Amino acid sequence: MLHTIQNAQLSVTVNDLGAQLWSILGADGTQFLWQGDPKYWADRALTLFPFVARLWQGSYTLDSQTYHLPIHGFAPESGFALIEKTESRMVLELRDSEKTLAQYPRRFAFRVIYALHGAALTVCYEVENLDDRAMFFALGGHPGFNVPIESGKLFEDYRLRFGAPCAPVRVGFSEDCFVVDEDRPFPLEDGQVLALRHDLFDDDAIVLRDMAREVTLESEGGSRSVTVSFPDMPYLGIWHWPGTDAPYVCIEPWSSLPAKRGEITCMEEKADLIRLEPGKAYQNSWSIRING
Repeated sequence: MLHTIQNAQLSVTVNDLGAQLWSILGADGTQFLWQGDPKYWADRALTLFPFVARLWQGSYTLDSQTYHLPIHGFAPESGFALIEKTESRMVLELRDSEKTLAQYPRRFAFRVIYALHGAALTVCYEVENLDDRAMFFALGGHPGFNVPIESGKLFEDYRLRFGAPCAPVRVGFSEDCFVVDEDRPFPLEDGQVLALRHDLFDDDAIVLRDMAREVTLESEGGSRSVTVSFPDMPYLGIWHWPGTDAPYVCIEPWSSLPAKRGEITCMEEKADLIRLEPGKAYQNSWSIRING
């Protein structure tokens, strides 16, 4: 089922399957969110939980037992319940079930809160540990944005401008998209700009660390742009379907990295996972701002 919130500047629709953003419409009818196309990528803006991207052999260990999760965890294919809604805010919730417990042996409540503030949409993740054991998890966003945004522009007219000069490091990935110990500098033009080209993604995603925590999708002389801010997410994925001329780019704030190549992840030992003690709650927010 689809649910919509709106104000004078934006109309935002969310699918309760996966709590996935489904549409971001400007007041003039401009669609900013990628609308899905199986030729390139059928999804639009996945919610990632309780793991980001791939596990080696699809497996991990917790409590000395082995479990299995699909890419990006079970959230993308889970039905969320709409538990609260006003004109400009909605809260969707996923709770543990027999199905989730078979994949992830913890009782939890995972809420995704969408709230409009003028021309900005805030996305807040809230995890509540309802178990009597510590939770270990990752989460993140995977929104795709239409490129070009405006008629008369080409994909190559666009760039990503980081909010401050920075010296990012590109996380090393194997050809099959697992982490390897091959991190290297990823220089930006003037320390802030990445010009978009389709062949940037021929080797799959660009995953960065040590970058500014805000990035704007814009074009030279364009009247519309999109800014993604992620103050508490240490990693950023930039992606479209490899080897194609896909007319979108994903800007993905992540709390942690995928598994290392050749290693079955031990959840208790993976240093970048979030640890949440019994009875505690965790929050992390990021935002999308429409400019123009």
